[in-house]
Amino acid sequence: MIHDQEKIIRKILFVVPPQVHLLDINGPAHIFYEAREYGAQVELHFITPVNEDKVVSSSGLKFYDLVSFDHFELTKEDFIIVPGIYFSLLSDKKFLKNCQPFFQWLRVQHQLKVNISSVCTGTFLLAESGVLANKSCTTHWRRINAFKKRFPLIDMKEDRLFVVDENIYTSAGISSGIDLALYILEKKFGTKLAIDVAKEAVVYFRRSESDPQLSIFLQYRNHLNDRIHQAQEFIIENLGQKFTHLDIANHVNMSPRNLTRVFKKTTGVTIHLYTEKLRIEKALNLLAEKNKIETVASLCGFKSVSQLRKVLNNHQA
Repeated sequence: MIHDQEKIIRKILFVVPPQVHLLDINGPAHIFYEAREYGAQVELHFITPVNEDKVVSSSGLKFYDLVSFDHFELTKEDFIIVPGIYFSLLSDKKFLKNCQPFFQWLRVQHQLKVNISSVCTGTFLLAESGVLANKSCTTHWRRINAFKKRFPLIDMKEDRLFVVDENIYTSAGISSGIDLALYILEKKFGTKLAIDVAKEAVVYFRRSESDPQLSIFLQYRNHLNDRIHQAQEFIIENLGQKFTHLDIANHVNMSPRNLTRVFKKTTGVTIHLYTEKLRIEKALNLLAEKNKIETVASLCGFKSVSQLRKVLNNHQA
């Protein structure tokens, strides 16, 4: 469950254009639905960008009783998610003309610092609206060249699962929308909730090596071994304390020898290295917040300031 002090109710608006790709919208929607089941204060709404209360998806599934996009007053705590659609529709002049009021509304939301995100070719719609001016973004790999040709002044990033530029979030497509939704959950509601939701939805955490914004706390979690997840959660929750392999093993009802073997086989790293990586990231974050190094060493479980300095020097070497 999330912390009780999280009282903000965030609206998550899913835009449902004609010929929408189902997984682009249903994947992130299910992630936020699961987050709500775990206590996240979110409201899910499905809106139309063209004032049609019935929309047919690219797969033929129909959406009914959609709400007009201008029905909501949003804040910087809220999210708008624009999914991909049948590609040829993105060049349909009649469709784009019908979207102009929506594009104008989207520009206003951008000025209000509302979080705006896209999945797959939804990035084209963000570009058409103008909210990607002076921003970096990404889209589906098959459509990158078409995007560059159509919007040459927008900074398109290749080989990225998703790109975050201030309040604009763009993802590469299909399942990367799920990755983006999990990333948003981690940033807004904490690592544990994001991990719980990923486990509940039986999806792996994936990461892009070129994206430094993803936390080490989400690495090495792309497995389905519940005991090792419990071991990792024990380590995360006790970083500032002294604990041994035996303490972890007792917590997950395994022998220390078996835990050590299974942990390395499952995650690809040793318990020692995993713990050190977590402590380093936490220390770097605390130091960036101008905390005293003595306090940081204590909060991160280091024996002394000199040990912390030595570990950080090795890390930066």
